[in-house]
Amino acid sequence: MSLLARLRPHGAPPPRPALPHAAASWLGAATAIAVVGVLSDATALPWLMAPFGASAVIVFGLPDSPLAQPRAVIGGHVLSALVGLICLALFPVAWWSLALAVASAVVLMQLSRTTHPPAGANARGLMRGGVRWDFLERPVLTGAIALGALAL
Repeated sequence: MSLLARLRPHGAPPPRPALPHAAASWLGAATAIAVVGVLSDATALPWLMAPFGASAVIVFGLPDSPLAQPRAVIGGHVLSALVGLICLALFPVAWWSLALAVASAVVLMQLSRTTHPPAGANARGLMRGGVRWDFLERPVLTGAIALGALAL
């Protein structure tokens, strides 16, 4: 099979969601990101990080997915961030250490049954940002709990 044939979509696109589901997805995502953003502004602390936007897509757009469950959202974000912080403490920030951090986060999320794809970005993002250990609590843990709670 040629490369172009492999790149062509197979089958029909996913079904369009019912309008009430789409409206609930919009409201949930807007509320979750707004709450985390307001907390950032009110406390002058970083509560909002880029992977939370991608998490909102999964949590509110595909709420029945195993990847959208609070265990995966909270556990995946915390575990991946922890991996990033450990790698940052042990290794220089380089292409290979970033790859090591993300790959390790993927495997640990799989083994702990907390796979949440947007969380994989935490390992890389925390290393590139050179953050401190308190970043694990805020924004990672508190933001992930806020997203999970609002999803429920």
